[in-house]
Amino acid sequence: MILVVGGAGYIGSHLVKELVEKEEVVVLDNLSTGHREAVDQRAIFVEGDLGNEQDLQKVFSNYPIQAVMHFAANSLVGESVVDPLKYYQNNVASTLTLLKVMKETNVNKFIFSSTAATYGIPNVEIIHESTQTKPINPYGHSKLMIEQILADFAKAYGFQYIVLRYFNAAGAHESAVIGESHDPETHLIPIILQHLLGQRDKISVFGSDYDTKDGTCIRDYIHVTDLASAHILALQALLTEKKSAEIYNLGNGLGYSVNEVIGTCENVTGVKANVEMADRRAGDPARLVASSQKIFSELGWKAERDLKKIIADAWKWHQTQRY
Repeated sequence: MILVVGGAGYIGSHLVKELVEKEEVVVLDNLSTGHREAVDQRAIFVEGDLGNEQDLQKVFSNYPIQAVMHFAANSLVGESVVDPLKYYQNNVASTLTLLKVMKETNVNKFIFSSTAATYGIPNVEIIHESTQTKPINPYGHSKLMIEQILADFAKAYGFQYIVLRYFNAAGAHESAVIGESHDPETHLIPIILQHLLGQRDKISVFGSDYDTKDGTCIRDYIHVTDLASAHILALQALLTEKKSAEIYNLGNGLGYSVNEVIGTCENVTGVKANVEMADRRAGDPARLVASSQKIFSELGWKAERDLKKIIADAWKWHQTQRY
């Protein structure tokens, strides 16, 4: 049985929907940002908090947990700058509580959802796992801290783990039963689609003079279902003891510019966007694109769904959004 913490959130719920096809799943979520409706009915749902030791002890005593998959972090970069306490409390302290209970109950397999924010603003065209980690905000720092804690746990306690660093999760399940729903929404693709549905007056593009092919920032977008499949491959590698103490990037290796994303949204929906050019935002690098060669060579994973598929699935979800 696999415990998914944060399994009612955007990425966690998509992982659960795929994982229940292969494993028995328990979801723990406090529903602070997640949605109960997003959790597949085949999973066992427990409302509880990652930082509450009693909640965790109850789960580990009630169910035969083999491994834990962690999606329960706060993840807004801007918010982490203005409220670092929240991020260190939840992303670090609460995760430590989870690891403590795992150690006490002899559960030692852990899949950690990490982030490209651990790299900060790297001065490279393509980001590899060996690229220097130099976070520039509390969110990135909090994730990197857990990566270090996991490495220390592995040496001291024989802990087995895999870290997955990914970039921009996007899209929705192709059934349109679950999708991306944040409040507030900060991600580019849903913001564009909300605008094209008439829910926003315009789209602001922050900077058009970057050293890129069209002057707008380039980012690495991954379909959320592709992310889910990577987590399942990592879990299988951990359960069979094929791999441990590994870090993998999850990216498409190409990157798409803001203008390309807007244009693809227009093509998929048939609706023209009202675009406003705005000043650059502080700290926005021109290009963030990952190499996923390591996970392809070791676990056989690569991104299967392109930008058009990402947006088409997201559009289906946004037109019939259920929560």
